[in-house]
Amino acid sequence: MQISDKYNPQETEQKWYSYWLENNYFHSEPNEKPPYTVVIPPPNVTGILHMGHMLNNTIQDVLVRRARMQGFNACWVPGTDHASIATEAKVVAKLKEDGISKSEITREEFLKHAWEWTDKYGGTILEQLKKLGASCDWERTRFTMEPKLSKQVIKSFVDLFNKGLIYRGYRMVNWDPEAKTNISDEEVIFKEQNGKLYFLKYKIEGTEEFLSVATTRPETIFGDTAVCVNPNDERYTHLKGKKVIVPIANRVIPIIEDDYVDIEFGTGALKITPAHDTNDYEIGQRHHLPMIDSLDDDGNLNQHGLHYNGKNRFEVRKLIAKELEEKGLLLKAEDYVNKVGTSERTGAIIEPKISQQWFLKMSEMAKPALDVVMNDEVKFHPEKFKNTYRHWMENIRDWNISRQLWWGQQIPAYYFGEGENDFVVAETIEEALTLAKEKSQISNLEISDLKQDEDALDTWFSSWLWPISVFDGMLEPENKDINYYYPTSDLVTGPDIIFFWVARMIMAGLEYRKEVPFKNVYFTGIVRDKQRRKMSKSLGNSPDPIELIEKYGADGVRVGILLSSAAGNDLLFDEDLMLQGRNFATKIWNAYKLIQGWKKDETTKPNHSDHQAIEWFRNQMDKTIVEIGDQFEKFRISDALHLVYKVIWDDFCSWYLEAIKPNFGAPIAPQVYDQTISFFEELMKLLHPFMPFLSEELWQNISERTPENALVISQQRKAETFNNELIKDFETSKEIISGVRNYRQSKGISPRESVEIFTNAETISNEELVKKLANISDIHFSQKIDKPSFTFLVGATEVSIPLSENIDLAEEKGKTEKELQHLKGFLMSVQKKLSNDKFMAGAPQNVVDIELKKQKDTQEKIALLEEKLKTL
Repeated sequence: MQISDKYNPQETEQKWYSYWLENNYFHSEPNEKPPYTVVIPPPNVTGILHMGHMLNNTIQDVLVRRARMQGFNACWVPGTDHASIATEAKVVAKLKEDGISKSEITREEFLKHAWEWTDKYGGTILEQLKKLGASCDWERTRFTMEPKLSKQVIKSFVDLFNKGLIYRGYRMVNWDPEAKTNISDEEVIFKEQNGKLYFLKYKIEGTEEFLSVATTRPETIFGDTAVCVNPNDERYTHLKGKKVIVPIANRVIPIIEDDYVDIEFGTGALKITPAHDTNDYEIGQRHHLPMIDSLDDDGNLNQHGLHYNGKNRFEVRKLIAKELEEKGLLLKAEDYVNKVGTSERTGAIIEPKISQQWFLKMSEMAKPALDVVMNDEVKFHPEKFKNTYRHWMENIRDWNISRQLWWGQQIPAYYFGEGENDFVVAETIEEALTLAKEKSQISNLEISDLKQDEDALDTWFSSWLWPISVFDGMLEPENKDINYYYPTSDLVTGPDIIFFWVARMIMAGLEYRKEVPFKNVYFTGIVRDKQRRKMSKSLGNSPDPIELIEKYGADGVRVGILLSSAAGNDLLFDEDLMLQGRNFATKIWNAYKLIQGWKKDETTKPNHSDHQAIEWFRNQMDKTIVEIGDQFEKFRISDALHLVYKVIWDDFCSWYLEAIKPNFGAPIAPQVYDQTISFFEELMKLLHPFMPFLSEELWQNISERTPENALVISQQRKAETFNNELIKDFETSKEIISGVRNYRQSKGISPRESVEIFTNAETISNEELVKKLANISDIHFSQKIDKPSFTFLVGATEVSIPLSENIDLAEEKGKTEKELQHLKGFLMSVQKKLSNDKFMAGAPQNVVDIELKKQKDTQEKIALLEEKLKTL
């Protein structure tokens, strides 16, 4: 079928994606083939496609499509994450619009609204991934809050609690006043902020003397329970055992001593507020200080804040500074820059807070999870992230797994009394009742007497089971899917969640399957703009991926984003790359259109140059296939694409098609045409993982295909060997052809005007092909030219073209002398470097060899030009 003049992605993409889905090409069931399994990093159910998703999912799709075409049973499991904090915030905002406050409704009512919101908006990002061409097994789509996955999360909690790895305790947590929940240390982003360092006056009890104390947070004085100095600070030796009066609060608190205090910071005296600072909490524990929590969950002062009760912490900071000054209790205030913890989820400034939470012990689980990465049982690409991983795993803290939210798996702890240990942990309330009766010795306890813990589990506590739970491995540890697909093959993710997710999945895999969850982890970079800023909605520097797809086609966008995306390195987004991707699609389209336009004639036979071109391209393609395989082994996806780009654009379109192209209006030999189509088909197979839509469109156009012969499930050409000498010979031929073409271009001679050449060589490889592509009428071997000529070197081979009679010899002589002068200057600089003893002694041998080659090449070119001058 004759293709249209222009490639139209909009017509093509939906057609072929629907075709792939209709024929179930993406679905996988266990079979006799080796599995290739990828689980998607589940995007937030609240999310829409952004450039980071585009990069990550394009890479996954390339890996999955290639594996499918390499003979693997490819299974890419899609899904979404319930994203407790983000989703709850969206639902709370929606309820607020409707005039409903979360505090006014029950948990059950709230969850009903949350599920409605999820059902309405939750599938958006997955639908967008289809436009990108993602070949996920959509029948296997999972959601971290669906009943089966939730059941597995609860099962894991109960199991770890029974093993003594989960415990409940009072700890200092990172409180997010906006989300109304605590968050983990890893979710706290520290940002520099301009503020003030306030020097407050704490009166020494029973005297008129004051102790000066520096703080950046004067609003927390209502929680002060001591002032601490360093025992080695001689300035305060006389205050040992004395007490001070807290400004405004007028409470008496002790002066204590602790080595933690930095003598050089501020005044060397530190106010201790154990309920509102992590370090103060530790000091408070050591010195058995009471704790006064003076802030509520909204970050407002509570009753301990006296007349500031109900006011926001930052408002109070300004007001209290003014009051302290008025009362003569503020010595001074200096400008100060400090690092402030903010919530990754909401951006709110974190408030350290003492709270009773659930924790998972990490030290026991971390050691084996560290070992499998260090010994490359799980390989990181690039390897540099092993050091990041090791540092975190060696300094790991217990994981705070509870969140003060309703959207999420509710912690399966059931309370039957007021005592500290009056609770049981069970998968169901019925099991909990049985356990509670045993523990309490109260035989007439009823389900209505049990109260389930209000908190939900951290979202990461569900996603750490993802490679197991998507195959229901916690519910049925020996089911056919988990036994076939686990461990998964490759994980593609960002380095920013190496701790949140990658490390924890490895721990869960070793804990529950006794083997790692994946064999390779490919870390993508962060997509940044030209100014190296991270793309974000707030900066307005992130393009809409769907708009890019509409403008450049999904294939163009995929190629554009991959061309500059080396593993682990940030990608500097440039829309011109998308244009390059679209232009590549146009080039391929036009190449096929050119081939289609040739007429076959049974009486036309291949000539010698046809055979030479075919043999060269077959070997060149096999060499490229081997190199592509090597790049995929190293997870250098961008480099693999560059190889595909080169073999199609340069080798096939620019050289091969030119070599076998019949003269205008002349027919082509059927054998050459058929071989060319065969090569094109192999190239489409190589291209397909990167540009699935265009390649399928052309593949289906080449001939009538049954569904069993679609490109998406075709097998790529295997190649292990190739004739490298033949390829090198062709490179020499290309240089000769390019040299002759350059001569014509520099002298303004038409390509249609044939030339003769003289060479010192006895033979030239691919002679017929060289003559055809360079339009050479005759080659004079082993002959030196004795008249004005244009001469160039190809290795040791001299090639000379007699200058046309209408060329100005004086001008040619001037150009030659100028070039000669330049080369002699360059030679002097190289020789100067080679005569430098320091350079020769310190430079690596390969660097010295490069300079020696420069010297030799330049000397040969100078000799040629000097010979040329003799004839001018």
